Amino acid sequence: MKNENELKNLVEQTKKKEKIKKEKVDKKWILIIVTTTFIISFLLSLVANMVIPNLSLVFGIILTLMFIAVGVLFDIVGVAVTTADEAVFHSMNSRKVKGAKTAVRFKKNADKVSSFCCDVIGDICGVISGAAGTAIAMILINDYHTHPIITGLLITAIISSLTIGGKAIGKSFAINKSDIILYSFAKFVSTFYHH
Repeated sequence: MKNENELKNLVEQTKKKEKIKKEKVDKKWILIIVTTTFIISFLLSLVANMVIPNLSLVFGIILTLMFIAVGVLFDIVGVAVTTADEAVFHSMNSRKVKGAKTAVRFKKNADKVSSFCCDVIGDICGVISGAAGTAIAMILINDYHTHPIITGLLITAIISSLTIGGKAIGKSFAINKSDIILYSFAKFVSTFYHH
């Protein structure tokens, strides 16, 4: 009985939070993120489809690993933004530390920054590393006469395990070092524009 009451209280609290969040849904942000994702995905896929089939095996592997690494890196930033302590950056900003103002802005928009880093960049990197993986498989099949089905399955499995494994390692790192990661990212981004 006590557990049922606790569950009911939790459900009520969640409903209240959901009402507040529904009121705060930023339709403009959703439109921007969908449009940006479409444009970036389209352009990168176009470039990938023109460049990747002409790659050598070595450059195909390098490109695949590079996009997996970028996806993992942005996933780390996305997690760090949501778990970092905003108070730390307010304190740094009051002392005029370079990058702190940007870190505060990122933290205040953590859901948007995290969505962009983890979902937009992550998915785009996934699409391109997948396309590069297909090109690697075709090179191995055509030039090295490997078994088509086994080659395709192995390449897909390797890319998936590297991506998922990298993100799993990255998440615990991001949670433990969130303030440092957010500050480093904010400082890097702040070098490209002035407040």
